Amino acid sequence: MRFPRKPREPVDINLAPLIDVVFILLLFFVVTTTFTRETQLKVDLPEAVSGTPPEAAVKAPLEILVAVDGSFALNGKSLASNDLTALMEALRVESGGDQSLPVMLSADAKAPHQAVVTAMDAASKLGFAQLRITTVEAQAE
Repeated sequence: MRFPRKPREPVDINLAPLIDVVFILLLFFVVTTTFTRETQLKVDLPEAVSGTPPEAAVKAPLEILVAVDGSFALNGKSLASNDLTALMEALRVESGGDQSLPVMLSADAKAPHQAVVTAMDAASKLGFAQLRITTVEAQAE
């Protein structure tokens, strides 16, 4: 005796719900991901190999002083004007065109941030590559 077999339904996987789930997961990961954009200031920190003090260096550095009121002084001589062009001209004259000289920036702790940025901008525009920012050692309490 032969029993009639039921015809088998073709087995197929419906991809529409799978694609929906994948797109929802993709949307979830895109929305929850945080994109941090970290900026770095490339600073060439000075290194002391021989331990000699800075006064014994071969090249005398150009020292830019920024006072509390934002006025500039270059190597102890105060500038008549406190703008970028005056500082650039004074740096150009004092360096004699030698851009390999190190530039030391000494700013008062209460000096305006704009004055410090202006001094750094002047040194950068003239092509000085060695910029040092001076600090004092913190006192133990």
